[in-house]
Amino acid sequence: MQDFIFNISTKILFGKDQLKNLSGEIKNYGNKVLLVYGRNSIKKIGLYDDIIKLFEKSSIEIFELSGIVPNPRIDKVREGAKIVKENDVDFILAVGGGSTIDTAKLIAVSAKTDSDPWDIVIGKENPKDAIPLASILTLAATGSEMNSGSVITNEETGQKLGWGSEYARPKFALINPEYTYSVSEYQTAAGTCDIMSHTMENYFTLNDGAYLEDRFAESILKTCMKYGPIAIKEPNNYEARANLIWANSWAINGLLNAGKSTAWSVHPMEHELSALRDIIHGVGLAILTPYWLEYCLDNERSQKIAEFGYNVFDIEKTESTFEDAKKAIESLREFFISLGIPENLQKEGFKKEDLPIMARNCVNNRPKPEINGFKNLKEEDILNIYKMAF
Repeated sequence: MQDFIFNISTKILFGKDQLKNLSGEIKNYGNKVLLVYGRNSIKKIGLYDDIIKLFEKSSIEIFELSGIVPNPRIDKVREGAKIVKENDVDFILAVGGGSTIDTAKLIAVSAKTDSDPWDIVIGKENPKDAIPLASILTLAATGSEMNSGSVITNEETGQKLGWGSEYARPKFALINPEYTYSVSEYQTAAGTCDIMSHTMENYFTLNDGAYLEDRFAESILKTCMKYGPIAIKEPNNYEARANLIWANSWAINGLLNAGKSTAWSVHPMEHELSALRDIIHGVGLAILTPYWLEYCLDNERSQKIAEFGYNVFDIEKTESTFEDAKKAIESLREFFISLGIPENLQKEGFKKEDLPIMARNCVNNRPKPEINGFKNLKEEDILNIYKMAF
């Protein structure tokens, strides 16, 4: 296991009755708040009205940035940063899922610079400060409420890129599982797959001696497999929603990659899918992951994949580790399909001519023209995985 520093400074307010603490937490940082949210979902469930009433009662001044969409866009970040600068906003509250929180993170650091927000994403500008921010979570998927990372799409350049800064880590996150009751069956399935993908990106490494982290990862995967289907069938099941949303936070807050050297593989490949066709991120991840594992499977990696099958899917161990690894991959694919996820890219509207474009963009959007992860992937390898998934 490698040396590491593990520090999660985000305060968690978890449970049904935490909204009463919102104003007090915000007032630790300021009184002028930019409320960042999507379209109408938080209004439909009554959360928007509850927040506005609390702010009015607490004399918190409100500014709003609405209309945040999945695969969030850089133009909304620019709009939000402008509002913050022009009105001396001193706190940002993101209400929604990962896209809303990712947008708020980039607004928070952009508002402290004179540079264009996209310069921060591509590394031309390094954040040195940020407006403090927090979130109220309404979707179990990305885990953005408890980490310092963010992913933003630039429609002008056709890029969807990740970036991160400790300055952008939320000060607190309010997590009430009841706020996820209205999430649709398909979005719940996609979110479950997203959580599992975050976990597997950290899990599939070689010879790092991080035994405890892998056991943590397996427990998160089993939690998703137990409670994802229940939440789909019983959307108001508090136990299922609570376990899913808590797994969501721990899958990507730094716990699972502590002491590991991880270079994520499926996420950069999926970013090209949602940049081109704007599909749901978790769906793209679920389609690609089994094919990626198939492509990675060889004598060196078969033990790790088979271990995944033994410990997560309770596959019976045989004399052939390689065959056991194949069964593990197939079990993962079958689980995703059982949630209603399509098994290939054609069903999401992709065409053969898209594949080489996405493979080329995937390597061009990286500091080095390859992915050095569980198995090192160059452009040709990425294209082959896209072809397998097609």
